[in-house]
Amino acid sequence: MANLIYAYRPEWAPLWLVNLSVLGLGALAGLILHGLISRMIRRTLRRRDSYWATLVVKLRRPTRLAALIFGLAVGASFAQLGEGGVEALRRILAVAFVILMGWSALTALDIWSLLYVRRFKLDAEDNLMARKHVTQTKILTRTAGILIVVLTAGLALMTFPGVRQYGISLLASVGAAGIIAGLALQPFLTNLIAGVQIATTQPIRIDDAVIVENEWGQIEEITSTYVVVRLWDWRRMILPLTYFIQQPFQNWTRETASLIGTVMLYVDYAAPISVLRAKLEEIAKASPLWDGQVVNLAVTETSERTIQVRCLVSARNAPTAFDLRCEVREKMIAFLQSEMPEALPKDRLNFAGAATGPGNPLGASGRRSPGRAGGSG
Repeated sequence: MANLIYAYRPEWAPLWLVNLSVLGLGALAGLILHGLISRMIRRTLRRRDSYWATLVVKLRRPTRLAALIFGLAVGASFAQLGEGGVEALRRILAVAFVILMGWSALTALDIWSLLYVRRFKLDAEDNLMARKHVTQTKILTRTAGILIVVLTAGLALMTFPGVRQYGISLLASVGAAGIIAGLALQPFLTNLIAGVQIATTQPIRIDDAVIVENEWGQIEEITSTYVVVRLWDWRRMILPLTYFIQQPFQNWTRETASLIGTVMLYVDYAAPISVLRAKLEEIAKASPLWDGQVVNLAVTETSERTIQVRCLVSARNAPTAFDLRCEVREKMIAFLQSEMPEALPKDRLNFAGAATGPGNPLGASGRRSPGRAGGSG
């Protein structure tokens, strides 16, 4: 068809207009072919495989542009552009095709990670396995995305003959530039490597309850360079990934989400410990926040005025453990106030053993001496 166009080209039509028509026909043919193939594939995979069906829908735009590039390349082979024009157009199309391949790979990676994460529920009671897989998927997906971008850029640059022509001198300059870039990007590269370490060793996971910088919060997001911690009062603390590799911190949900909460009480020496222990068990069993695992009361410390009683109760996760601690503390105090006020801390004054002297008008029995009652008659 292209040869016919050139054979019957009108005299008034310039050559560039005919070349543009040939390229346009090639692009149109590529788009039509892409539309037919993508429609057929969508109909075939719609009810069979959700991953591939979603992948085809997400890749519709990049593959459409790839078909356009392919059609232009075919049209360029028929167009009378001259050797220089054809070579330049093909090189541009090759670079664009490499970029599209990288774009398609990134899209496929995002779809795979999304569908993989859907299998796990972070809002479940025991979400340890879900947090593990979600954290690994997000960190490794970002790392793989960076590698795809770097590889795509490298392949696109390799399409230019200048890279091969200059040889060792260009490689040496690239090596020097790489050293300079490595020094400039040292914090970024350090955090990137730390992200891979966190994904493999997993000292933290998404939705972990942690204490960092004396603040309690939950891991909300893990990026390729930093971690977002949602604090208990809805503030966000931003920390670099290297912090969780180099600095000590507390992870309350490292192996399991269950936690033991502690409530400290101070009571008088006359307080019956067995009664308090029975009351704690009663409160725990009546509370929907208790997971039925741990409930214990023990005297852990004494002073000259009071004794320290420690109440232990377990819950299925950190927020529930905090609420359960508050409930136990409130109900134990209310029980002491209403049922056992004598068990509350108090001060004692004992005059039974006070010594009798010139400045003490009371005897050992606490009564005034009879001989000092009247005057000398």
